[in-house]
Amino acid sequence: MSSSPTRRRIARFLAGVIVIVIAALFVAMVLAAIFGNAGHQLTTLSPKGEWSDKIQKLVIGVFGLGLLIGVIVMVVIGFIAWRFRDKGDVETEDHMPEQVHGRTAWEIGWTALPALILLVVGVFTVLTLVQLNQPDPKALHVEVYGQQWWWGYHYDLNNDGTYTGTGDLTTATELVIPVNTQVELSITSNDVIHSFWIPALNGKRDAVPGQHHPWKLEANQIGVYRGQCTEFCGLSHANMRMIVRVVSQEDYDAWVKNQLKPAVEPAKGSEAEAGKALFLGQLCSSCHLINGVNDAKVADPDKGVKSLLVSGVAPNLTHFGTRGTFIGSIQNLYSPSSSSDPNLPATPKETADPALMGNPSKALFGLDPAPFYLNKPTLASWLRNPEKLKPAANTPNAQGQYRGMPNLGLSESQIDDLVAYLSTLK
Repeated sequence: MSSSPTRRRIARFLAGVIVIVIAALFVAMVLAAIFGNAGHQLTTLSPKGEWSDKIQKLVIGVFGLGLLIGVIVMVVIGFIAWRFRDKGDVETEDHMPEQVHGRTAWEIGWTALPALILLVVGVFTVLTLVQLNQPDPKALHVEVYGQQWWWGYHYDLNNDGTYTGTGDLTTATELVIPVNTQVELSITSNDVIHSFWIPALNGKRDAVPGQHHPWKLEANQIGVYRGQCTEFCGLSHANMRMIVRVVSQEDYDAWVKNQLKPAVEPAKGSEAEAGKALFLGQLCSSCHLINGVNDAKVADPDKGVKSLLVSGVAPNLTHFGTRGTFIGSIQNLYSPSSSSDPNLPATPKETADPALMGNPSKALFGLDPAPFYLNKPTLASWLRNPEKLKPAANTPNAQGQYRGMPNLGLSESQIDDLVAYLSTLK
């Protein structure tokens, strides 16, 4: 019996150590969640727009309340465990604490209090959702459509309620918007369910075939914001990313003006001219549209070659060279390194540094991108073997259609000509 006090002291010491370790791990986890996301784009804890900021405030309130309740519960449990502990004497060995079963006031209290807390959280959640869905007559309207495995955008520039009429524009992979401007999105899909998510600017919204879901974005800082499809949509789901480039109103106007121009006509006798002829002669033009080049063929495939794609739609290439990324934003189209450098960084990094995210520089407006360089090696690799850069379901179905870009078996000279032509599409 003389060793019992020693054992109890050891047990209390070990219990104290366990409590301290658990508390330290909890604090470390909270601090890592708050401060460990610096420089990362795919985090909801670094809002850069009005709507993401509203979500952040709601999250902080809900989690703060939950933390407070959790601390109170743990303190009460700790007090009860200490107050009614077995002290190792005859007096407390068989002692039962006072029972509170049947005390109506207590039972009503611990039932009503959680209900009240949930009611408060629900009210603030609904109010936030209402704010997120309030329309703005001055907003920029954009239709977003997802498919395996990239995103496309139709801008309703003339505000007539349609997205592909005269004066509207179509682009792909990257969404360009002006700073401090509300952008109302209409999100849909051409094939399966996808999910549109730019965490720095707003929450998630599903893209569902045959439906249009309203959503909105607004950035309060000029910059580049990463996004990711968050609904499993096939073999290359993880490679279905998106980028929002937020620019000044002046730069946005210049970008729109350039986007509304037809494709650049290559110089006579150049590699680019040969590349254009190859684009029209090969199967490229049965899927990809270049405004002013193969409009009729894409508008009425029965007059040309049937589309190789299940969805019948491929990224619009009219101003391909004004984008900083391609292949669903998983590869940089421009780099701060020379295009002759075989080790140039090709893949967009998880960083807010636009230089590492395919910064097109002045190419965004159709001008010379210097001091950045076109990523010709990776562009050539994409044309040479698409499956290597972006795994996809490239086994054709019974109709000979694909869900990703097929390998066209191009020769090296054909690849050089196509790269030369694509580099002029600014």
